[in-house]
Amino acid sequence: MEGNCAICGREETLTRHHLIPRTRHHNKRNKREFARDFVKQIVAICPPCHSQIHALLSEKELERGYNSVASIKAHAGVAKFASWIATKPRGFKAMTQRATSRKVA
Repeated sequence: MEGNCAICGREETLTRHHLIPRTRHHNKRNKREFARDFVKQIVAICPPCHSQIHALLSEKELERGYNSVASIKAHAGVAKFASWIATKPRGFKAMTQRATSRKVA
């Protein structure tokens, strides 16, 4: 699928990002708080932005605090990455870095 990334705005081949991760769809809290239509929403984003989002945020964080495009774009790490990659050409492969505050098992 081709188009503009919802995070950085670059014209790119896009991937589907579930605003609420699929592993969290059957969570009891999730079922209680969100309508099924909302849970299954996806957004089209470029691979570098998709990788960066998952490198910075856990699935639980995505479900609870970053379940909209606006909230993801407001995250400081994502915003910094998006502004940087927006200047790169189509097809640019970026290295993602994990957040320093996130524990790595």
